[in-house]
Amino acid sequence: MRARGAGITDIAVLVVAADDGVMPQTLEALDHAQEAGVPVIVAVNKIDKPGADPHRVRQQLSEKGLVPEDWGGETVFADVSAKEGTNIDHMLEMILLVAELQELKANPRAPASGIVVEAKLDKSRGNVATVLVQRGTALVGDVVAVGTAWGRIRAMFDDHGDPVESAVPSQPVEILGLSSLPMAGEEFRVVTDEKKARQITDRRRVQKKAEDQAGPERVSLENLFDRIKEGELSQLKVVLKADTQGSLEAVSESLEKLSMDEVKLNMIHTGVGGISETDIMLASASDAIVLGFNVRPDAKAQSIAEKESVQVSTYQVIYKLIEDMEAALKGMLAPEFVEETTGMAEVRQVFRVPGTGTIAGSYVTEGEISRNSRARVVRDGVVIHDGNLSSLKRFKDDVRSVSSGFECGIGLQDFNDVKEGDVIEAYLLREVPR
Repeated sequence: MRARGAGITDIAVLVVAADDGVMPQTLEALDHAQEAGVPVIVAVNKIDKPGADPHRVRQQLSEKGLVPEDWGGETVFADVSAKEGTNIDHMLEMILLVAELQELKANPRAPASGIVVEAKLDKSRGNVATVLVQRGTALVGDVVAVGTAWGRIRAMFDDHGDPVESAVPSQPVEILGLSSLPMAGEEFRVVTDEKKARQITDRRRVQKKAEDQAGPERVSLENLFDRIKEGELSQLKVVLKADTQGSLEAVSESLEKLSMDEVKLNMIHTGVGGISETDIMLASASDAIVLGFNVRPDAKAQSIAEKESVQVSTYQVIYKLIEDMEAALKGMLAPEFVEETTGMAEVRQVFRVPGTGTIAGSYVTEGEISRNSRARVVRDGVVIHDGNLSSLKRFKDDVRSVSSGFECGIGLQDFNDVKEGDVIEAYLLREVPR
């Protein structure tokens, strides 16, 4: 949603609570806005609350490149209270001022076009698309083509749910009458007649089918050198996550030194903690790769990475990470061992067995846990142990493997600090040529 919003807006208003200060989600939203190249206005909200410190917010954001105008920078800051209505007029004036400086204009007399912000299937109204008109004026009765859907606008509703007959540039409206449900982010435009709408959507359907079969060619460490050589890539965008702030600084400083004349390393987002769904979506929207140091993607993030064809590379040794990146930039990647995740289990109960150590009473949530596989223990997205299994049992019997949906007891070699809620990830190493 943040990537889509930043991509379709002309001005981004970054809302920061004056009492909480800059939070991780604030930085994610800022990364999307900067990546999309839109001007940012900062609304410092909740100034009526005890403990509100707008100065601290300015300090934190100036470290991220948003320097306030009154500090000699170019970013407009407005201290507001949404609850009390304080300074809201001032913030609106600032938005209009920035719009004027950016010379933002639209022709209301052209055929309407814009972007689908959201779409849903309503039991009583059918296919409903929320669209933002960016150019022209949309009228009830107009024929529209939206992605692979088309139709005649049967009715329109404004943001209060009231019916309207027309929608002008910058106005969001819900439209009814489409043949199918469009995808959020797709472009809509008014066309002359239904025949033209059908031709456009049929062509898009064929094109989409071809694109789905081919799949997107995302940047990866393997194709990086070729794309640099062919002039397709002048900067490598990286989303970097690490287990601690110290590790993050060390890795990020080392990576910055790898920039070459042909390609510059651009870290579009860095953070501490496990690799999340939002990290993958940012990488997907920016054609970036995700690097993790001592952290892992959760199951949902892994699934989205596969779906979006985003490369996620995780490391436990900083030198290995730097070596791989350097080799990729020079086109000299050696054969590698690829991890094949075979199963995941959640620790439900911990047993202390005299003479044996700690046994993790676990429930296998995905795949299969095998006795000969390696295993890592992940706690809150951070890898705390990586090694071999010492035992695998079902009730009191030793077994070779346990499948998804069954409980088991897992013993980890040279590690007894397992806790309830930990995730045990089983994997095998397979050598493949680059």
